[in-house]
Amino acid sequence: MSEDPPPAIAFRALNKRYGSVHAVRDVSLAIAQGAFVALVGASGSGKSTLLKTVNRLIEPSEGTVLVGGRDTRDYPLHALRRRIGYVFQSIGLFPHLSVAENIALGPRLAGARLAEGRVRELLDLVDLDHAVAGRMPAALSGGQRQRVGVARALAGEARLLIMDEPFGALDPVTRDALGERVRELHDRLGLTTLMVTHDMAEALLLADRVLVMDAGRIVADETPRGLLAGAGGPAAQDLVEVPRRQARRLAEIG
Repeated sequence: MSEDPPPAIAFRALNKRYGSVHAVRDVSLAIAQGAFVALVGASGSGKSTLLKTVNRLIEPSEGTVLVGGRDTRDYPLHALRRRIGYVFQSIGLFPHLSVAENIALGPRLAGARLAEGRVRELLDLVDLDHAVAGRMPAALSGGQRQRVGVARALAGEARLLIMDEPFGALDPVTRDALGERVRELHDRLGLTTLMVTHDMAEALLLADRVLVMDAGRIVADETPRGLLAGAGGPAAQDLVEVPRRQARRLAEIG
């Protein structure tokens, strides 16, 4: 009888302090392979700090992060980051490199060469024309640049995707379309996705599971349906109330 696979990510008694500031407090949880999890909370709640411990952009003060059942400290750093695609709000494309060179950068730094055909496949995945491969980032719109950022995160064939406010700088129409595309890619490629967002409506629409952080702690761990039914406690319901209130106001206008 086969054993269940280990969680894609597990946090065990995780803490992060910056002097007197306790940014992450005693977080213990597991994220199953194939899950799409949104991490929400007010500014300063610790959500981005927690996310960045996964790829060791931030080292915890105490506790352990496991990826695929293995302590992240036991991986060579380049090997760990090859397992993890990372998308962040500021996109971070290198302005002096073409789109194709930006996409291929991660594998190149790890000593691998990304075939031209693979770049075209990645552009197809994120709905970009092959012609953009030779363009420089400055020639692209914000939405196109973020699509390139998603393609770059997937270039190493990672099956774990972490995203830190990936759509926050985009206009609402582009943000909605790219969110749907990322969810579609998650399902099609069999990814595990952990996404930080400040937008509760986005979390409810895209994720299978929503984690709510407050003052460094996970204070709610619910499905979108559970949150909409009133579960999760006061901090979670304060966040849920925002899109509800907006919907009521729109209904009144109409």
